[in-house]
Amino acid sequence: VQLVESGGGLVQAGGSLRLSCTSSGFTFDDYRIGWFRQAPGKEREGVSCISNSGRRLDYADSVKGRFTISSDNAKKMVYLQMNSLKPEDTAVYYCAAGRRPSSGNYPCINGPYNYWGQGTQVTVSS
Repeated sequence: VQLVESGGGLVQAGGSLRLSCTSSGFTFDDYRIGWFRQAPGKEREGVSCISNSGRRLDYADSVKGRFTISSDNAKKMVYLQMNSLKPEDTAVYYCAAGRRPSSGNYPCINGPYNYWGQGTQVTVSS
């Protein structure tokens, strides 16, 4: 299993970035994919997730209305469109994958997640 994030960078407050997560080595539709972030000195935080072939989308309260998660199942990729960025969004962003239940439409931010990418840095300047 391999997950590779890209798209991070430096952006001014109010700006936008689009993160991508390229996955391989597993059956994409059988897994939930989540985006997490970790700022210096802080615990890792679940940001958003997608599951059940896109029928389940969850967001942390801190990003609702600003971030949008989507997927391209054919390409096995997951995207995180981040708009109206704030300095407090500064963190290393990780994508992660975990096998989802075979039926049902359960919340996905809490996982579990078994596979993680190496992360991509997002820095929002004020």
